[in-house]
Amino acid sequence: MENPKTVFEAIQYRRSVRIYDANKPIQTAIVKKCLEHAALAPNSSNMQLWEFYHITSKDSIAKIAPFCFNQNAAKTAQQLVIFVTRKDLWKERAKANLKFIEKNFGENNAKANQTKREKTVRNYYGKIIPFAYGDFLGIFGFLKFMMVTIIGFFKPIYRQVLKSDMRIVAHKTCALAAENFMISMAAEGYDTCPMEGLDTLRVKNLVGLPFGAEINMIVSCGIRDPKGVYGERFRIPFQEIYKEV
Repeated sequence: MENPKTVFEAIQYRRSVRIYDANKPIQTAIVKKCLEHAALAPNSSNMQLWEFYHITSKDSIAKIAPFCFNQNAAKTAQQLVIFVTRKDLWKERAKANLKFIEKNFGENNAKANQTKREKTVRNYYGKIIPFAYGDFLGIFGFLKFMMVTIIGFFKPIYRQVLKSDMRIVAHKTCALAAENFMISMAAEGYDTCPMEGLDTLRVKNLVGLPFGAEINMIVSCGIRDPKGVYGERFRIPFQEIYKEV
């Protein structure tokens, strides 16, 4: 294994690899380490509404590949990682954050003894997060939307309060973790390809994901075959997408 690359080198090295070398296996422990890096990704409110399903069995890969429409990136992969959003776990993750806060500030600390920062974070996970994520058949979300719209006429306010909005938040967060993973893999000299073209329902049933889970993407893993990178990298000229305000 070559020396790990710098962040800049890893970003330059990373390509979406469609064909992997069948004669070059990758180490499960290294992929797992890169998934630990994925878990360090920035995420909305530190809620960490994600799970990573690391597929190492060749039989399982063979079953999943048809659900990825037999893309070469899936068929030739040495391993797969399914990035899953778990918006349905918001209550458990909010409680985990509150438990961490109690560890740092003290359990059942009286309000009179709480610092401004402690009061703010306790209020955030105890009240604001339930307000943002709580919903019932879309009814509460609509009422929240009407409320923030009215308040928004008078002052700046967070407006993404519908159930669909929070779903987007969870998927953005999960994508950040996937990016961390792919850059970490590139730093190790391993290759990846993010795949969104798949039958998510069939994959979900195959893996046994719960009802509230959603698949964000599947990332295939391996060592690139020379034919696995389909041409030179193309990007829109930077001056066309960079806007200084």
